[in-house]
Amino acid sequence: MIGDIVESKQCQLKDAMDLFHSGQVVKVCAPMVRYSKLAFRTLVRKYSCDLCYTPMIVAADFVRSAKARDSEFTTNKGDHPLIVQFAAKEAQVLCDAARIVCPFADGIDLNCGCPQRWAMAEGYGACLINKPELVRDMVRHVRNQIDNPRFSVSIKIRIHEDLKRTVDLCQKAEATGVSWITVHGRSVEERHQPVHYDAIKIIKQSMSIPIVANGDIKTLEDAENVHHLTGADGIMVARGLLANPAMFAGYEETPLRCIQDWVDIALEHGTPFTCFHHHLMYMMERITSKQEKKVFNVLSSTSAVLDYLNDHYGV
Repeated sequence: MIGDIVESKQCQLKDAMDLFHSGQVVKVCAPMVRYSKLAFRTLVRKYSCDLCYTPMIVAADFVRSAKARDSEFTTNKGDHPLIVQFAAKEAQVLCDAARIVCPFADGIDLNCGCPQRWAMAEGYGACLINKPELVRDMVRHVRNQIDNPRFSVSIKIRIHEDLKRTVDLCQKAEATGVSWITVHGRSVEERHQPVHYDAIKIIKQSMSIPIVANGDIKTLEDAENVHHLTGADGIMVARGLLANPAMFAGYEETPLRCIQDWVDIALEHGTPFTCFHHHLMYMMERITSKQEKKVFNVLSSTSAVLDYLNDHYGV
């Protein structure tokens, strides 16, 4: 069972790669723009999430601007293991970004899966799955220039219509020393179509490094099913964790204790109101009526939200 947590074993794990050799399926919080920031990572780690990613950061901006670094990347001692995800298209820029975060994180991930138009127009994200030599070059450069052999270098991809091309991309990346590969089981054009878990299974069978499955995983039961369908070594979840940050601990819906934890963590971290409120809207989606949502979703201050939670839920 994915939900079985052996705490003493977890305490001994040193870094991200150790997780993949622990004998457990690795439970991963996906990179999510605006959402997978430090406060939310702190919350999901309390509920059996093993490995967290930052939101995608544009490496060129990060290297060039101290302001970008300060706003895009915050962490603390408890925020481990942590993977910083970058959008990049030049090997040296990715290396420079990796060097900056290396003392504070456990690895970097190269985004080769973002299908948004702006990213692809800039040469980032999912267009990289059609440039296997460039991906290989970027992975090799980081591997050669980061001294710490325990620092992971991973990639997150989408699949091609012709799966042979995806397998070729993955095998080239593996040969260059990529630590693991996360596969979102849809092509660039697909948005809400069913995830091709059979494709993830074929990729897994073609590789000897860990493979993380991603796409449409909303519950712990979904995670277990996808693990059995694909043989994946890890399961990465995005929207499922937004809706229920306690999902990996086996909760069917967000428990009130988790909502209380979010309030405490967000206030302690000084989370901006809009982000604080949006997370609560996601978390409470399944436990509030239509009428309650109409009221809660238009609240406009932290004090109003705290009063509402206290009056209606005793939080």
